[in-house]
Amino acid sequence: MSTVVAPRSRAHPSRWTLRARLLVLVVGLIAVVAVLMGVVSALALRSSLVAQLDEQLTRSARLAQHAPDRGADVPSDGTSDGTSSGPSDTPSGLPTSTDGRLPDGQAAGTINAFTDGTTSTAGYIDDSTGVATFVELDAEATDALLALPADGRVHDIAIDGLGDYRALVTSSREGFTTVTAVPMSTVSGTVSDYVGVEIVVAVVALLVAGALALLLLRRELRPLARVAATATRVAELPLDRGEVTLAERVPERDTDPATEVGQVGSALNRMLGHIENALAARHESETQVRQFVADASHELRTPLASIRGYAELVRRSPEELPDGALQALGRVESESLRMTALVEDMLLLARLDAGRPLDSEPVDLTGLAIDAVADAHAAGPDHTWRLDLPGVEDSWDDDTEAGEGSEEWALSDLVVSGQEDQAEDVVVLGDDHRLRQVLANLLSNARVHTPPGTTVTVRPRREGDHVVLQVADDGPGIPPALRDRLFQRFTRGDASRNRAAGSTGLGLAIAHAVVTAHGGTIAVDSSPGSTAFTVTLPAAPEA
Repeated sequence: MSTVVAPRSRAHPSRWTLRARLLVLVVGLIAVVAVLMGVVSALALRSSLVAQLDEQLTRSARLAQHAPDRGADVPSDGTSDGTSSGPSDTPSGLPTSTDGRLPDGQAAGTINAFTDGTTSTAGYIDDSTGVATFVELDAEATDALLALPADGRVHDIAIDGLGDYRALVTSSREGFTTVTAVPMSTVSGTVSDYVGVEIVVAVVALLVAGALALLLLRRELRPLARVAATATRVAELPLDRGEVTLAERVPERDTDPATEVGQVGSALNRMLGHIENALAARHESETQVRQFVADASHELRTPLASIRGYAELVRRSPEELPDGALQALGRVESESLRMTALVEDMLLLARLDAGRPLDSEPVDLTGLAIDAVADAHAAGPDHTWRLDLPGVEDSWDDDTEAGEGSEEWALSDLVVSGQEDQAEDVVVLGDDHRLRQVLANLLSNARVHTPPGTTVTVRPRREGDHVVLQVADDGPGIPPALRDRLFQRFTRGDASRNRAAGSTGLGLAIAHAVVTAHGGTIAVDSSPGSTAFTVTLPAAPEA
């Protein structure tokens, strides 16, 4: 089975930091400039060397054309003592030097080719042995040299085994044609050495330039880093609630409008000032609304109590009332009770928003859990209520008891039998009444929004420096669309979360506000068949 190897991800240039991009840009520009300068200088050097070589070629051609005598015999080995000693392999009439050698004054490696139209000879000067000798070329190289046009221009030619040459063809009045060529090896070697030195110098210069550019970029980008640090500190401020004062500002030295960074810093300061004014206006408006809600809730408590009292007084009147009147009075009492509960909840939230301090005393969550489960069983006997206490082997489960109405006695037996003493202490510092309200709201939420037969489990635990209280059920779960705004005020879900079911949409909001006021957190994890609300509070220090 073949294995598919995932390609390694590479950082896209757009995700690089500004410092990295500027550094690459600066070094890249320097590299491009260095390459252009190197190419231009190398070409200029080669052109100059070729021009000097052409001057040398012109002098060598003049020497080859005028220096030889006619009629001398040149031995086949290329040497001569200046006298004719017998037959020669070189045809009579070809030019030679007067001392039996090729023209004097030419540099080693120079090629000379001669022809009178019928016969030809060609060779180069070799001084590898310390003595200049004439080394003949083969017929192919000779023909290639003599095939060059006699137009007075310098031509490039490559000779097998010898390399590249610059050649010049000259003709004499006697009908002789002379081809002189000088090697390009000196030019090529000089240019190659020059390019090698240029590469080394360019690499060193790029390294030095990169290091210096990095240092300069770090220094020049420090103001931008300070601006970013200011924005980061502002982003970490709690701006979602309460009175907000944005004391953070970009330093004055980083707000110079003559520089780009200064323009950014100045714009950020203006934006922070605008945000601070907007937050102050929002806080003032929220304070007025909160005060209005608190005042209205407080003022509504008295008339609601009066309405409820008068309705109860009329209902208990000795005079006989029609059935319709009694039903209407019952509705008045129930609605007044519901409105009273709503007013109390709104008043509590207003006080918590205002930062009213809560009581701080040791509260045992184990006892709160026992009382809350007992109350929940009384309010919802069609649910299964379980209590999972730390340190108790068999926690109370109302399904284990036989007989209707015996579950409450079973819970009492848990307390009376001393099993409550076996439970570990789960103690926090807080407001006993408000924490009872949190647990009651969570259990009421589980009772109202799950079908009959649902099992609800309460688990208080101590985990290190925190206390964890969990209320879990095996109901249908919470819809994902509702989960994100579950702790917002007046949040209701399906038809079961309506006024007929007695839900105001404030229970979980109150629980969240109370837990937050105690320095804790509340979270929910829900899926079909499992929902768990987890309250985490700081544990009380051990005595």
